Amino acid sequence: MAADNKPQSTVFRIVQVASGNFLEMYDFMVFGYYATAIGKTFFPSTSDFASLMAVLMTFGVGYMMRPLGAIVLGAYIDRHGRRKGLLLTLTFMAIGMLMVACIPGYETLGFFAPLIVFLGRILQGFSAGVELGGVSVYLAEIAPPGKKGFYVSWQSASLQCAVITAGLIGWVLGMNLTPEQMTAWGWRIPLLAGCLIVPILLRLRRTLRETEEFEARTRHHQPKTRDLLRSVAANWQLVLMGMLIVSLSNAAFYMITAYTPTFGQHELHLTSTDSLLVTLCIGVSNFVFVPIGGALSDRFGRRPVMVIAALILLATAYPVLDWLVHAPSLTNMLIAEIWLSVVYSQYNGAMIVYLTEIMPVEVRTSGFSLAYGLSQTIFGGFTPAVCTLLIHETGNQAMPGVWISFAAICALSSITVLSLYLRRKANLAAAAAV
Repeated sequence: MAADNKPQSTVFRIVQVASGNFLEMYDFMVFGYYATAIGKTFFPSTSDFASLMAVLMTFGVGYMMRPLGAIVLGAYIDRHGRRKGLLLTLTFMAIGMLMVACIPGYETLGFFAPLIVFLGRILQGFSAGVELGGVSVYLAEIAPPGKKGFYVSWQSASLQCAVITAGLIGWVLGMNLTPEQMTAWGWRIPLLAGCLIVPILLRLRRTLRETEEFEARTRHHQPKTRDLLRSVAANWQLVLMGMLIVSLSNAAFYMITAYTPTFGQHELHLTSTDSLLVTLCIGVSNFVFVPIGGALSDRFGRRPVMVIAALILLATAYPVLDWLVHAPSLTNMLIAEIWLSVVYSQYNGAMIVYLTEIMPVEVRTSGFSLAYGLSQTIFGGFTPAVCTLLIHETGNQAMPGVWISFAAICALSSITVLSLYLRRKANLAAAAAV
């Protein structure tokens, strides 16, 4: 069913396009929250560390497919339209979620159980590789002048709704089910709940209208896929620098959301209910402050907001977590992670729209998605596994702060290099026009 021509409010269009974003992040958050239970179901081992690492690596494998999804599906969206591509990605994500939610455990299917889970994560990673880029570009193209940062920030805000929802469901389940019940079957409930809302999300996406900017650009010329892929390859420097710029956002986000329940239980010895309550509060904080970061970037510029936030994270991430591990409590964990959340939100709110602006318009979706997908592969999906491994190898429970600081250095370096690159490119273009 094609989208009709009736006028649609901007708010409704934002809800439509961000709905799939919600499903993508909701699934990944649930998988991260219940990593211990999923590990025991599909990756049984005599070592709790080995079982946890197996499921966290499977969590990360989904992100390894994102660059491929960014290239293949990104080119599809840049050629056939934002609406068609976003419908396709939502369908793939729903199938992947259903596979993980319904498949019996290792005791029933043996080797085939973790294999099917693995395939489900690959399918979801492939589709999610372009979801963020497609949504961000859509919002950028419908935003009024001077408000692009604020509009695009709702892509990230929709992710926080998923964090809040997953955290709330997990908290309620933790209050009503025993740990044994959660490990045996309770972790499946949030995934099945996500499957139940898929028909609603598909209906929202089916009525989504194409952006006016895309229609105007392709009315007389529809680019071929090979031309789009060639253009992405020609702009590899922008993709690489964009990947490093996104690194800080991904490392910080997945540390304070997906990894928080595992960190709280295994390292701080808090209850699962307390850890999920902190995650729920983090989602609320991100939802409030990410749009503020986007609005600040509209007012003061993208780079100043990004640089200041990155410097603050570089200076405070490790000290804050070191303080937390030496004084573990629900209150202190909430204080530490809210601080990281507020600073991350300012960086993310400015960074998302900045990435849409530096990519050439003809490959805006595929270029954005490839940069974002590469970053999520290294600094996003594997952040829980990297943090767990760093703590295990060093015995220092504050090591996730070092990981965030490393990402901050990568981001600051790339912002500097990209500024010089764009200035040089502009000077060459001006000289050629003379």
